[in-house]
Amino acid sequence: MKRTERLHALSEMLRRNGSRGCSAERLAREFGVSVRTIKRDLDALESSGSPIWSRPGPGGGYGMVVGASLPPVTLSPTQAVALMAAVSAAPDAPYADLARVGVQKILDVLDPRTRARADELAGRVWVNAVPPSSRVVRSALEEAMAEQRVVRLRYTARDGTTTTRDVEPVLFASTNGQWYLVAWCRLREAMRWFTVSRIERASVTRTACAGHTVDEVGEPPANARPVHGRGE
Repeated sequence: MKRTERLHALSEMLRRNGSRGCSAERLAREFGVSVRTIKRDLDALESSGSPIWSRPGPGGGYGMVVGASLPPVTLSPTQAVALMAAVSAAPDAPYADLARVGVQKILDVLDPRTRARADELAGRVWVNAVPPSSRVVRSALEEAMAEQRVVRLRYTARDGTTTTRDVEPVLFASTNGQWYLVAWCRLREAMRWFTVSRIERASVTRTACAGHTVDEVGEPPANARPVHGRGE
């Protein structure tokens, strides 16, 4: 998880805990970083204007001033459950971690009656999602895509051949129940589809992509389509 994403998730966790607060140790365990890193993150949030409070001593910790929340969000119980179901059913999707944070952010500001009805309805929706791939790998791919930087992959093909190659991410694609990274492969000098679950390691380099576009990939498969925020 990039630092900017961690800062956002950290502020949301503090806000949800309200007056209870969280210790630096607990926050460090939650985000998989050191206590020193968490304290630096808290300082950064406070410097940016976030209303963070701290309480020293046993039982102390850090929290967000009550009332520091999102403006009201109007959702029906079924709309809220639709969001929960979509995120829960696709834990392997790109940016799924951020999606979960976003959904929780929306649920937290629903009025109590709507939230209660949504929670009851959510108990009537079960999902059997596939286990997500490595979070470390997914985070690297997400960063490389968002920043448009070359990413170095250790990849095992279907025939068992393992290679290390530098690729330029162009798009993520989901088709036939699999997630793929579609990228310009510098080793093959061609566009390639890499099954995300077959990527063993991924590290983002400092090299910027050359500017390959989605148009070079061609038309989406018949059972795939671009994701848009607008209705279709």
